[in-house]
Amino acid sequence: MRRGRERYWAGGMEQDKINAYMTLYTALVEIAKAAAPMIPFMTEDIYRNLVCSIDKDAPESVHLCDYPVCDESMIDPELEEQMDRVLQIVVLGRAARNTSGIKNRQPIGEMLVKADAVLPEYYIRIVEDELNVKRVTFTDDVSQYTDYEFKPQLKTVGPKYGKQVGAIKAALTSIDGPAAYDELTKTGEIRLTEAGENIILTEEDLLISVTQMEGFAVETGNDITVVLDEHLTPELIEEGLLREIVSKVQTMRKEAGFEVMDRITLTYVAEPEICDVFEAHREEIQKDVLATDIFPNELSGYRKEWDINGHKVVLGVEKNE
Repeated sequence: MRRGRERYWAGGMEQDKINAYMTLYTALVEIAKAAAPMIPFMTEDIYRNLVCSIDKDAPESVHLCDYPVCDESMIDPELEEQMDRVLQIVVLGRAARNTSGIKNRQPIGEMLVKADAVLPEYYIRIVEDELNVKRVTFTDDVSQYTDYEFKPQLKTVGPKYGKQVGAIKAALTSIDGPAAYDELTKTGEIRLTEAGENIILTEEDLLISVTQMEGFAVETGNDITVVLDEHLTPELIEEGLLREIVSKVQTMRKEAGFEVMDRITLTYVAEPEICDVFEAHREEIQKDVLATDIFPNELSGYRKEWDINGHKVVLGVEKNE
């Protein structure tokens, strides 16, 4: 539903908007039918709201409907595979954001992705949108952003190789970390010919620590590595402030009990940095929060003080009569 939000809110009633609504409607009704035996009351409420309210000839209860039958012609294996890869990259990207401490509403300039396959452009745009990243770039080499340090896990390596543990420890300190990690990921083992013949270490034999280049957050999983560039330009910081302002106003609209389509007047008292954002993005803010006008240095209606990325601001929202 979140991915289709812009389609639902598009102006007019274009075919794409109709398609989005009908897809959502079909999904909700069919899921209600399929889930009815497990959650009978919730699905009954959904069904009666969505179906019985518009189709007087429909069965009066979801529990009187036929159970859904799979339409195999609708299955798209390529779409499922690509979206599964999108999900894996997005999960890693969010983990990198958490590591860096950068808020989700703060745009980021670039994220590098190392994977065994490059996503088509359409799916790259989805990743960028989900992670609020301006540019996602696929690359074959991220070794300059991260390094891996290996030590032997003595409780497993000791019984296997005895007196050779010292040589194994020395060999692990001198290997190419990224190359060794790639080998371990692809084959499940590392061969250390430097420490002696037939020295083979698996993941359980190793203690692995990751070091990252300052200014970059790195996450790895499922043969995918993402590198998030933590450097923020003044333009990115300004856009982050803009998104925070819009979010806070939307929160206040809900708290004040306004209807979704109510037009409002927005007032504010803020520090110079926030005032500059209001002035530079006045029309965009008005469009996003349905404000007919914005007035600085005065407050009216429902008021609330906020800390927006370290900047104090007091906002006021008032429903137009």
